[in-house]
Amino acid sequence: MNQSDARADSTYGVPKARSGHGVPVEGAMLRLVREQGARWLALLAIGECLVLAAAMVAAMHVRYAHNAAELALHSAYLYPRALLFGFVLVTAFAALGLYQPRLRDGWFGVFARVGIGFVLGGTASVILYYLVPQAYVGRGVLGIALVIGFPLVLALRAAFMRLVNVEALKRRVLVLGSGERAAMINSRMRRRVDRRGFSLVGFVRAAEEVSAVAAEQTFDDDESLVDRVSRLQVNEIVIALDDRRGQLPMGELLECKQRGVAVTDLITFFERELGKVKLSLIDPSWMVFSDGFDASPLRRFSKRAFDIVASALVLVLTWPLMLGAAIAIRLESGRAAPILYRQERVGENGRTFSLIKFRSMRTDAEKDGVARWAGKDDDRVTRTGRFIRKVRIDELPQLWNILRGDMSLIGPRPERPQFVAELAKKIRYYELRHCVKPGLAGWAQLNYPYGATVEDAAEKLKYDLFYVKNHDFLLDLLILIQTVEVVLFRRGAR
Repeated sequence: MNQSDARADSTYGVPKARSGHGVPVEGAMLRLVREQGARWLALLAIGECLVLAAAMVAAMHVRYAHNAAELALHSAYLYPRALLFGFVLVTAFAALGLYQPRLRDGWFGVFARVGIGFVLGGTASVILYYLVPQAYVGRGVLGIALVIGFPLVLALRAAFMRLVNVEALKRRVLVLGSGERAAMINSRMRRRVDRRGFSLVGFVRAAEEVSAVAAEQTFDDDESLVDRVSRLQVNEIVIALDDRRGQLPMGELLECKQRGVAVTDLITFFERELGKVKLSLIDPSWMVFSDGFDASPLRRFSKRAFDIVASALVLVLTWPLMLGAAIAIRLESGRAAPILYRQERVGENGRTFSLIKFRSMRTDAEKDGVARWAGKDDDRVTRTGRFIRKVRIDELPQLWNILRGDMSLIGPRPERPQFVAELAKKIRYYELRHCVKPGLAGWAQLNYPYGATVEDAAEKLKYDLFYVKNHDFLLDLLILIQTVEVVLFRRGAR
């Protein structure tokens, strides 16, 4: 065994015991899991389906505990109906992203998703009962099953995260390259949460490459890539060479790909793991040839339908808050001062529109006509304005902009034309954020705090471009759910 092989065995957790064919002896099950961590999540889904089915059976016995005849009457084909109930709820969980291998939510986020999953699943069950009367279990039984099932699902998820070996769920990633580009993985992904979805096996140094990665993390190019991938049980190869010309072992990469090993470029790897596009790495050709940027008529129709339905629902739920905000502004500022504030913003394809908000600043906030970003503890903000900004009530009148078609519920936040003109000169690809309608809530707002500088705008653009490139119904729904956490914990507001 050469020196780099010994480092691999000791540093990156591959056992030294080896079979006669040079493959680490780890057991078929563990190898299977590392090749496809989603199998564990499939096991979780099956477990939750069974738990929910058991909740339905228990609910039936609770509902008719004192009436054996009714219990016998309603228990016909109970187990198939209970499994159907569990399947419907698990499908709702899947739609909310609860079986994503790289789910980044904390416990509050998981709690919110599971809760909404129960609401959606319960509603879907009611609809199913009308469509398939044979599956009907009764409203009382359904309600009891949901009440019993909710804490059981949360308990199962807590036990799952504690009992399952987290490393076994992670993809084993080998980086091809050890130069400046490869070193960005260590410098940009230092936090544990950034590596939740993968385990870094090491870096392979190319023959002519100057290494920028610590020696204990690198392998010399003294073993075939195919053999190394097999020996280290690699699931994914990330291409991160500083100069690809004449450096890529295309034949070996193709053989690895044929064996089921994913081959990913560094930009796509960062995009997937960090949820943002690295502006320093991309070029126009990558933007043109990469997947995403769905602007099909079907996607536009589904997004518009989502905007109308969700905005109308939010409007119904929040109108008392809006009425309270209007009264508070009037009491503080008097009859002469306006309650609403209109401001020109840049929308889809660079078109401007009049954005509506509750007025949160003094009427003379920009009396000199110069546009300014809001600052920390901004003295232009009124007492009422400070509160409604913290809880985001000031943004609620934008529901009218959404219903009118100026904005979408989810998308990059719209900026003022003066800021857009300035930022477009200083930040590359800034105008790409206008490929979609601006939104009331956005991916950048979930991942980056409020910013009032060009540097902040550049960092938020990385998340905005990720959204522009990857937006779909599921991502919109997940952003909407996670925005609840932002509002409750007052993250990012100013």
